[in-house]
Amino acid sequence: MNVIQNSALTHQSEYAKKLRPMLPPAAFLPDRNKIVILLINVALLVLGWAIASYLDRWTWYWLPLYFPLALLMGNSVIVLLFSSHDLMHSSAIKAPRFRRIVSLVGLAMLWMPPTLWQIVHNREHHTHTNSVADPDRNYLYEQPNTWGKWIQNQFSPSSDVHPLGLAVGMATAWGIYTFRNLTSVLLFNNESVNYVPAAFRVSPKERAAIASEFFGILGLHLSILCYLQFHPLKLALSYFLPIGIGYAGIIFYVYTNHMLCRLTSVNDPLANSISIKVPKLFDLLHLNFSYHTEHHIFPGINSDYYPLVQTLLQTHYPTKAGYVLPAKAAWQLLLQTPRHYRDDVTFTTWSGETSIPCPLEQNAQKIDPTPIAELRKV
Repeated sequence: MNVIQNSALTHQSEYAKKLRPMLPPAAFLPDRNKIVILLINVALLVLGWAIASYLDRWTWYWLPLYFPLALLMGNSVIVLLFSSHDLMHSSAIKAPRFRRIVSLVGLAMLWMPPTLWQIVHNREHHTHTNSVADPDRNYLYEQPNTWGKWIQNQFSPSSDVHPLGLAVGMATAWGIYTFRNLTSVLLFNNESVNYVPAAFRVSPKERAAIASEFFGILGLHLSILCYLQFHPLKLALSYFLPIGIGYAGIIFYVYTNHMLCRLTSVNDPLANSISIKVPKLFDLLHLNFSYHTEHHIFPGINSDYYPLVQTLLQTHYPTKAGYVLPAKAAWQLLLQTPRHYRDDVTFTTWSGETSIPCPLEQNAQKIDPTPIAELRKV
């Protein structure tokens, strides 16, 4: 199988420099509609909890009527992350205090302090995408078999994952992701922390902000639980179920963003990121988050213009335009490949007994996920 050599990689800045003049000025203007979208979805969650406060008065045969609302609330959890993600990449909110409040509200259901998100996502992930220094990458085979590595091995999509483990992981992986990064910086704050894929440091000021924001988020969640009177039925249907649905939707995108890609020492989004094709309804609901490679080229652009960026990429870089995969094909590839890096272009299992070349070629549209098993070698 052909693989992309480092000499063939192009830095993100080169794509941006070439394509920016071809985009309309409006694409780079602050999109304050994301604030409205964020607030609407906060309101939907509040409405769901308000209705849930009466669930103990419902007879059992009426309870299934709450499930569509729980699904809607789960989607709101997804949208809160994606709208906050867009807002924190842009200049839509210029006042620092207001920006912090809005981002705190938007990320609270994700248990993610906005200062930590700004660091782990904007600063670390976007600067070191799918390199050894990226905190969002797969673990390396050579890294110690810590609890963080074990959890990802047991619950992330791979050729070895158990279906039950995968189901549990879909609903909880985001929480584990937040927990391991949060504890890494608050408890240790050094590059020697080995239970995260790639540790990073924060300044004392950032560390204090992360801690204060976390306690604010904790207080908000406790307030929700108190409002629901710690009632098991209310909590199950209006708190844990929507959060589980939301986390599963988010982590589906996260898994397909980069986990199939090779490691890269040069930040080339067309080599280390994947965009997936989803039904238009999901692009509408989820702010075009499926256009993930386009986002990595222009992190601060209005997400409404991602489809135009994709068209430009496919026009001007036709030999690399295969970074776009149907969502089903990307998911099948995840389930047919191991999840640890043996080297830059090889995936391997926890034991290291089975290895497989990275299945993504320069033109990923040629990939047929069916015969992946034939590529395995022991």
